Amino acid sequence: MADKFKLPARYGDGEKSVWVEYIQLAAEYKPAVNLGQGFPDYHAPDHVLKALSNTALGENPLANQYTRGFGHPKLVQNLAKLYSPLISRNLDPQNEILVTAGAYEALYSAILGHVEVGDEVIVIEPFFDCYDFMIKCAGGVPRFIPLKQKKKSGTITSADWVLDEKELAGLFNSKTKMIIVNTPHNPLGKVFTMEELTFIANLCKKYNVLCLSDEVYEWMVYEPKKHIRMVTLPDMWERTITVGSAGKTFSVTGWKIGWAYANPKLMRNLQVIHQNCVYTCCTPIQEAISKALEYELARRDTPEYYMHSLARELQPKRDFLIKALTDNGFNPTIPEAGYFIVADWTKLANKIDLSKEKDQYKDYRFTKKFAKEVGVLAIPPAAFYSKEHKHLGENYARFCFIKKDENLALTEKLMRDWNEKKSKL
Repeated sequence: MADKFKLPARYGDGEKSVWVEYIQLAAEYKPAVNLGQGFPDYHAPDHVLKALSNTALGENPLANQYTRGFGHPKLVQNLAKLYSPLISRNLDPQNEILVTAGAYEALYSAILGHVEVGDEVIVIEPFFDCYDFMIKCAGGVPRFIPLKQKKKSGTITSADWVLDEKELAGLFNSKTKMIIVNTPHNPLGKVFTMEELTFIANLCKKYNVLCLSDEVYEWMVYEPKKHIRMVTLPDMWERTITVGSAGKTFSVTGWKIGWAYANPKLMRNLQVIHQNCVYTCCTPIQEAISKALEYELARRDTPEYYMHSLARELQPKRDFLIKALTDNGFNPTIPEAGYFIVADWTKLANKIDLSKEKDQYKDYRFTKKFAKEVGVLAIPPAAFYSKEHKHLGENYARFCFIKKDENLALTEKLMRDWNEKKSKL
């Protein structure tokens, strides 16, 4: 009886998520600052929040009922207005855009809609941890390739993490169905260059491979870097699915609305998965996002345009935390984008006793002990690597800096106080 009702093999052993584990850790030890999960601890723009309350309490009763399954009409129209100029192509809102339950479901629909049993999917490490699971759910075979840090000392930026071109080319073969490219990258903050994307695109065209381009951090790119959309490269419209996120765009991660855009032939597969899984997403939230986009599009050419001002808002936070980490014994990678910092903690090894932490990987032991001793919660990057490559993440911890300035200041104080105390021992 027990064997008959066990978890299907395609889901593995049902391993506990790092998020489940570290949310429980935070609940149990109550660290003073949570720089673990990637969400702001302050409000989104006022006009975004008012758009939702005005929608829910407005005169139109249909605003709180089911809407079009593939995306609220007003939202897909405004998404087309947002992206069409950016990709130099007039997107068809009805057939080339799908609204999903967060970018998470856009990834799910893209992978489940295209990957068949035995298909190989290339995944660049470190990676958003759901990629691996979704590929296996579809019966696919993930093939992993790590970004390698070419510089080991001094000032390190996310540009110093690179792909081995020979190794990448060696993964492509007749079984390769898809490659997942996350740019800007989570957790490193790497902005893939035109040269890097062109190399990947040429391999996709040579082997007739689909590119799933996860671009949810598209608006958080720090000058002078520029985000390049894979779909804009020659002949990549035919083979690229691009994923975006309202949660990342407007700092409302709890609203769980994302989207994908692609040519109609590719999009059809996503629609089939979506209509038989989620079917339709929350109507008032979609309406609110559409209103927020309207508001922003009306000031697209001004300094206040949120898609441009967000990076300017985040850069001082990034720079503050980089200095705080550096001053307190870490060697951080300066991100070119996003709101995470991956920092090498190994110079602190002689100050922190990890012997009572029983996890297999050092970064799990370090981040747990650091939360308990210092009061600052970070995430272990080994969670974002395949089993065979988890050792590559063990010397690092991931910190999130889209937080209130006072919480970043508290982080600096807690680390400084801890370091001073340890130095006296």
